[in-house]
Amino acid sequence: MNEVHIPVLLSDVLQLLRPKESETYLDLTAGYGGHADKILEVTRNYKGAVLNDRDQNAIDFLEAKYQEEKPKLVHDDFYSTALRLVESEKKFDMILADFGVSSPQLDIAERGFSFAKEARLDMRMNGEQELDAWTVVNKWSEGKLADIFERYAEERPGRAKMLAREICRKRPINTTTELAELIRSKSPYSHTHPATKIFQALRIVVNDELGIIEQTLPLLPKLLNPGGRVAIISFHSLEDRLVKEFFKDESSKGIESTLEVITKKPVVADESEIVNNPRARSAKLRVAKRR
Repeated sequence: MNEVHIPVLLSDVLQLLRPKESETYLDLTAGYGGHADKILEVTRNYKGAVLNDRDQNAIDFLEAKYQEEKPKLVHDDFYSTALRLVESEKKFDMILADFGVSSPQLDIAERGFSFAKEARLDMRMNGEQELDAWTVVNKWSEGKLADIFERYAEERPGRAKMLAREICRKRPINTTTELAELIRSKSPYSHTHPATKIFQALRIVVNDELGIIEQTLPLLPKLLNPGGRVAIISFHSLEDRLVKEFFKDESSKGIESTLEVITKKPVVADESEIVNNPRARSAKLRVAKRR
């Protein structure tokens, strides 16, 4: 099956997780299996692997991909899956979470993640949930929109309020390209499209990405065997800050510490990887080990 998504920081993940034959593996954001493929090639323990994703398209792809030796596939958000696994007292030798949006999600126009292609404002990773980007843009208050843009797009307060005001004036805004053009018309020239951060902020809100990360992080040590490793890839400064602070807190409790931080600084992509996979530019990898 052709690779539809290039996994970021793959060689670094393999080097730091150090998979070994027969080890167990939990991928909380398996996507289209880019990282999982390479790890399972080493462990050969498909029955001891759980691959989770909240995107049904990804699960369908993995169902078709793993025809003979099959890992367990789970369709849910990663917090719900992690919680169930903790409750059932499951433990793993390796855990991976990649908080980025997969290339197929961006490439399928009707998913509404990208302003490069016209589509209804959607941005739901799980198409079964009610809240979508259209509702946020067209129904939420001006003050709430400004808060989103300031907090999650990290826009200056004045600009966040201005964009929120303009969006409310132009409602209804139905498509990705309508919203992107409105933002562009109210923005100074820059090398990156001015709608990039706003779309990112909307995606974070629609999918409650930061809330789910905050809920999931405390569960990870409970899911690791002694000596088990957890690797987390983030693409936004707010995500990375949550991971950094959690790892720091868990490693500094003295005899009660549950984790040992392996990466003192986040691992980032080198120039050769960025050339081949531009989305790796903002990726940051942090790894810790269960004491």
